[in-house]
Amino acid sequence: MAKYRGVYKRGGVWWYRYPDHLGKMIRKSSFSVRQSDAVDARAKAVAAIREGKEPEETKKIATYTFNDLAEKYSAWIEGRQASSEVKGYIINRLKERLILLSGETGNPIYVKLGPLPLRRFNTYLIEQLQSDLKKKGLSKPKTDKNGKIIEAGPLQDSSSNRILNTLKHMFTKAVEWEMVEETILKKIRKVKLPKEVGRLRYLSAKEAQALVSVCDDHLKPIVITALHTGMRKGEILGLKWDNLDLEHGFILLDKTKNGERREIPINKTLREVFNKLPRRFTGEGEDRQLIPYVFHNVRTLNFYGNVKRSFKTAAKTAGLTDLHFHDLRHTYASLAMMSGKIDIATLSKLLGHKNLKMTMKYAHLAPTHLTKAAHVMDEVYDLSTSTKLTQSAHLETKKELAYVS
Repeated sequence: MAKYRGVYKRGGVWWYRYPDHLGKMIRKSSFSVRQSDAVDARAKAVAAIREGKEPEETKKIATYTFNDLAEKYSAWIEGRQASSEVKGYIINRLKERLILLSGETGNPIYVKLGPLPLRRFNTYLIEQLQSDLKKKGLSKPKTDKNGKIIEAGPLQDSSSNRILNTLKHMFTKAVEWEMVEETILKKIRKVKLPKEVGRLRYLSAKEAQALVSVCDDHLKPIVITALHTGMRKGEILGLKWDNLDLEHGFILLDKTKNGERREIPINKTLREVFNKLPRRFTGEGEDRQLIPYVFHNVRTLNFYGNVKRSFKTAAKTAGLTDLHFHDLRHTYASLAMMSGKIDIATLSKLLGHKNLKMTMKYAHLAPTHLTKAAHVMDEVYDLSTSTKLTQSAHLETKKELAYVS
C-alpha cells in the first residue's frame, strides 16, 4: 500500500493531519475505511489554508444526529410533498436500521443509524446500506411461530434507489440547514445507483375493455378514469368534485407527485362516467354537506384507501396475469403513443412527468410501430411528378449509363 504524507490509520478508519495558518497541527478523521478519502480531504484542507481560507471541516457546526435530521426533514416535507407519507415511512425505518460501520476482518461493528452523528456517515456506510437493502429489504423483520427471524426480502433496484435518493436529499437539506459539512454530502453522493430496468406492462385495447367489463360497480369508473387519463392511483382515489370542471372539460390537480399543478382534459367517455356518478350528502337541513370525494364507499362515505383486492379479482376474472393498477397508467401512455396522434412532449405533460426523459420509455414500444414509421419513407419518395426512388429504377439507370459509355 502506498504511503502518503500526513495520512494514517486509527480504529479501522483513516485520519489525516495538516498545519493550520498559525502552524498548529490539526488532526481530523475522514470517517472512511478508504485511504484515498483521507488523502483527498487532506489535499483540500491544505489547499484552503494556502489560499487563506478556512477549511470546511474546521467551521463550527454543532453535532447533529440522524434522528435530529429525520425530525426536521419530516416536518419540512409535511404538506410540501405528495410523497411525504411514503418518505416518512422510509425515514422511520432507516432510523432503526443496524448497519456495519467497520469492515475490519473479525471485528465487525454495527451501529443504529438514528443516534449516529451526521459526520459519521460516509461512502462505505451508504454502500453497506445499499447492499443490506438489496438483501433484506426495508420492512421490519418478523418472527415465525418458532421465534425465527424472517427478513422482508430483497428489494428491486428501483425501490432501493428510491430509498437512497431520499437519504441523499436529506443530506442536501442538512447542508443547507448547516447541520453538517458539505464534505459529508460529497461522500454520500459518491455512491452510485444501479441503472433501473423499469416495468412496462401494458394492455391492448381489447384487454382493457375485457378488464372494464368484469369490474365491480365501485371499481369500474375508477379503472375507466385510469385508462382514459393515465392518472396515478393516489390521484384518482383522492379526486374530489372540486377538482372537476365539467363545464370546460378539465380535471384540475393542485397536489401532484412532483408538486406541480396539472390539468387533464376530460373526453366524452369520462364525461359520461362522471355525470352518472351519484353525489351523496351527509346531514340534514343546514348541516347537509356534499361528500367531497368522487369515488367513495357507499357504506362508510369515506374515500377508498385502496382497491387492491377488487382490482386483483377483476384482473384474474379477465384472464390478465401479473397486472398492477399502475400498469393502467402504462396502458394509457403506451396506447396513446402507438396511436401516432400524440407527440412525446404532449404525452409527457399529460402524465405530469418532471422531464421528457421519464416519458422516453414509451417512445419505442413495439417493432410493428417502428416498421410502420419506416414505411413512411415510401410515401416521402413517391413523387407523382418523377420516378420512384426504388431498386429497380436504380438498376435501369445503371443500364442506360453503361449503354451510353
